[in-house]
Amino acid sequence: MELRFTGEVWFWRGPSPFHFVTVPDAESGTLKEASGLVSYGWGMIPVTAQIRETEWTTSLFPKDGRYVVPVKDAVRRAEELEVGDVVTVCLSVAV
Repeated sequence: MELRFTGEVWFWRGPSPFHFVTVPDAESGTLKEASGLVSYGWGMIPVTAQIRETEWTTSLFPKDGRYVVPVKDAVRRAEELEVGDVVTVCLSVAV
């Protein structure tokens, strides 16, 4: 399954601070339908993600009825991303 969407980079200051992009409602619904086939626990969905030229593997987290894409520091540095930047994210989910 391939998904493409646009979202804003945001920062979570929790005990393990990290940057994320939230998956929109429609795409989150599609992911939720497939989650039973691909989730490895706690609703986590393994994916290959891409922003601009940088591709990485990660797992989507369920949050507030949608999913969030963790954006690694190496990705942010390579693509010069800052909090508030609007980016296009491509996700590949093996179902």
